Amino acid sequence: MLENKSVKEIISLIKTKEASIKEVVIFYLERIKKYNPSLNAIVSIKEEEQIINEAKHKDEKFDESNPLFGLPLASKDLLDVVGFPTTCGFPGYKDYFPKKNSIIVDRQIDAGGIMIGKTNTAELGVGAHTANRLFGITPNVYGNTQSSGGSSGGAGVAVAAELLPFADGTDMMGSCRTPAAYANVYGFRPTPGLLPDYRTNDKKKNLPIISTPGCLARTPDDMAILLDVIAGEHKEDPISFSLTNSFKDTNISDQEFSKIKIGWLSDMNGNYQYDPDLVEMCNKQLNSLEKNKVVIEHLKPNVDAHKLWNCWGTLRAKSIYEDINEEIIAMNIKDVNQMTPQALWEYNKGIKLTEDDVKLALNSRIELSNDVNSLFGSFDFLALPSQQSFPFDKNLRHPEKINDQIMDTYHRWIEIHIFASLFYLPSISLPIGFNKDGFPIGIQIIAKTKEDLKVMSFAKKYEEIFNFSNHKPNLN
Repeated sequence: MLENKSVKEIISLIKTKEASIKEVVIFYLERIKKYNPSLNAIVSIKEEEQIINEAKHKDEKFDESNPLFGLPLASKDLLDVVGFPTTCGFPGYKDYFPKKNSIIVDRQIDAGGIMIGKTNTAELGVGAHTANRLFGITPNVYGNTQSSGGSSGGAGVAVAAELLPFADGTDMMGSCRTPAAYANVYGFRPTPGLLPDYRTNDKKKNLPIISTPGCLARTPDDMAILLDVIAGEHKEDPISFSLTNSFKDTNISDQEFSKIKIGWLSDMNGNYQYDPDLVEMCNKQLNSLEKNKVVIEHLKPNVDAHKLWNCWGTLRAKSIYEDINEEIIAMNIKDVNQMTPQALWEYNKGIKLTEDDVKLALNSRIELSNDVNSLFGSFDFLALPSQQSFPFDKNLRHPEKINDQIMDTYHRWIEIHIFASLFYLPSISLPIGFNKDGFPIGIQIIAKTKEDLKVMSFAKKYEEIFNFSNHKPNLN
């Protein structure tokens, strides 16, 4: 009865008492038992009996004012959920049990959701491949030899496989957008502050907020249900803010859709490398949008990609270095060399950065921001691919080369994501189809700061036209 139902439809069945919360929870639990052993998307799972008892209690105390109606949820294993370890996939954190929830976790629970586990992540959240020494690899949902992306790969796979109705995540350098592209789902990085977070590292006060909670869902309408629960101002997040309307009620008419103009940034004047056929897939989908009266213009942006990369590299390394320093103290980590090569790379770069290095990067960010904002003068949105490579061998840390060009750092292959991340631009990854090997990819639609409702309304109309959510992975 619940197979292939949207979250909106499942909630409607609960509200009308055509399905109980217990029945809905059991539906998801059965899928988890059947498919999660091979997908490894959900980790630290609560006992089934306890979950079902929570569902029965919600049926007995039915409260129609709770918008999540007892839906089973799992938070990314970088976010704190009381009763579960926050491991970050790192063996040194396996016994760390938080004493309070992350803000967006509290909001999901307060809205009636049932936390059943955590979703798998890249170790320490660094590197866009969901693999760690504690729980192992989360493979691609469309073929278990390839990567699911990361760092929110567990969330992307769980959503695509319908193990969860939708899922939260985090996104610094595409950590929601890459897994979404690799799973044929929607992945959203909002304007920082829209989804509040506890920001405790005083040494990062002068640095831009380059990481934010985000989310993934099979459709934008599903995503809107979750966003309306977790978005909005919170007294303990000084940069948090609320929007003037709800995501659920924000839509765009056919007439408004036909007036949209998108600036296509493609390879950023030849500065970004892509797997063969990837850009052509994007161009084909943009042509389909043009047939629906959306105006697409190919841009040669006046943005210095080299300066952008150097600016990002400094601010990211400094930010991660400060986070690691704080964690070393909090977790009593005695040897920094226990960390992954990716985290060590950032730490070792960050430790060498001077105040002048950071000041130069901050000044570059201001200069680059002016160039980026000027691009929006004639356009509603900008567009870039959601990835530079198709899903790669899951046994690699990252693609070693793209288009025959060797990647000079562990994260050069996700350079595509820094454009939105560095300038606080909301970005959603939209599915666009599958390559010749049957693996999916996506395209980013990027809006101006705080135009999160606008980008979501576009995504809703996009799914209404193209129905990518109808294409399901063939699970065994």
